[in-house]
This record gives sequence, C-alpha cells and structure tokens, in this order.
Amino acid sequence: MGEAIRVLLADDHAILRSGLRALLDLEPDMDVVGEASNGREAVELAQTLKPDVIVMDISMPELDGLAAAKAVHEAGFPGHIVMLTVHAEEAYLFETLQVGASGYVLKSSADKELMHAIRAAHRGDVFVYPAAVRKVLGEYLRGAHGEGGRTRYQGLTNRERDVLKLTAGGFTNQEIAERLVISPKTVDTYRQRIMEKLNLHHRSELVRYALKTGLLSATD
Repeated sequence: MGEAIRVLLADDHAILRSGLRALLDLEPDMDVVGEASNGREAVELAQTLKPDVIVMDISMPELDGLAAAKAVHEAGFPGHIVMLTVHAEEAYLFETLQVGASGYVLKSSADKELMHAIRAAHRGDVFVYPAAVRKVLGEYLRGAHGEGGRTRYQGLTNRERDVLKLTAGGFTNQEIAERLVISPKTVDTYRQRIMEKLNLHHRSELVRYALKTGLLSATD
C-alpha cells in the first residue's frame, strides 16, 4: 500500500467532525491531518497543511464551503475537494463542479459514501450521483450549448471524444479502459491530449465543459 491519503476536515459542527474523523481513522489508507471549524480556517489550513483531499461542508460561517473551495483553488491548491451537504438537491452538483470540487456527499450517507468519494477525488475522478447528473443535465443543457466549445470539440479525434464523454460521465480510468479495450495508461494519455486541446487543467473541468457544450444528454 502507498502513502495514506492526507485529509483535512472542514465543518463547523465539532461533533460531526469527530464522527467523521472516527470513520476515516478506521481506513488504513487515510490520515486526517487537520480540522477546520469555518471556511476561512479551511483556506488557511489548506495552504499550511497541503492535504491531498479536503472534505468541506457547504454551509459554514465566515466563508461558506463553496466560496472557500473557490478560494482554495484560486490560491493554487493542488489537491482535491469533496463537498458535504445536508441538502439532497441535485443542483448542488453543478455548483460544486463550478468551484473546482470533485462532487459532493450527503451527510446522511457519509458513513457509506464519504470514503468512496475521497478515494475517487484522490484518483482525480469526479464523484457523482447518477440521479443528480440526469437532473442537472436536463436543466442545464436547455440553455448552455457554447459554440466556442463546440469548435474546439471538432478538433478531437473520435477516440478522444469517447474518452471525454466517459470521463464526464463519471467513469474511472479502469472502466473507460475496459469499455474502449485499451490500457488505463492510454486513457491517461488521451485525457492529457484532450485537456491540452480544450485548454482545461482539472478533470472536473472536463465535466463542466461537457455540460456547457451539450456533449452529454440526460439519457447518456
């Protein structure tokens, strides 16, 4: 096993943080390196502790989770962020992707989903709920088909388009490799080419790009 995933917990409820820490402490591949009680503190600790993954509550005092996530990424944070919310609202998926996070987990499902989300984020994957994807795509694609993005899309090869759509659909490298009958390393190579051609820098940006240009439909 490689080095443990270094996790920063950011939530204004001390009891919840203690519970999450207890859950993560049971995972041999995770190490909680710090805790923040508000968004501003989360931004500061992200810079000093440099965790691999930040688990960030959306609703926090001083600076809410979405604003904190945006600030962290604008400061050049190289890690990943998983948002926590009590709201089962699919619209949060798009908001979290907009600020550079890797999806969100409902607090009511944290005991089952949080570890999966942290590992997915650490791999560079986007953690999404299929129902949330259908809802957001259905609403967003009606008015966001970006012609500029479409033009850049025309410069992709058919295989690159396949990798882009599967990546945006939330499939892992291994799953994409199996579907396209190529190696995971080749998937990485295609993804790097895609990101260079589209001038994107994070995997979550590929999802936002697909949303904005209408490359995915609610039935994909």
